[in-house]
Amino acid sequence: MNIAVLGIDLGKNSCSVVGLDDRGRVVLRRRVHRDSLIKLASGLPSCVTAMEACCGAHHLGRVA
Repeated sequence: MNIAVLGIDLGKNSCSVVGLDDRGRVVLRRRVHRDSLIKLASGLPSCVTAMEACCGAHHLGRVA
């Protein structure tokens, strides 16, 4: 799976994740629990990751 951009919408317990390829097509769409988000992101190749700016986003950005 070739993901160029990973978009993450953070929620209290679950997060929506969408992965786009080089052409902007959706190649991954999942709703994951916040704890398993790091596991999912660590299994993907390096890419641009986008999420909203909040306290949780800064923490997840450092961990990822």
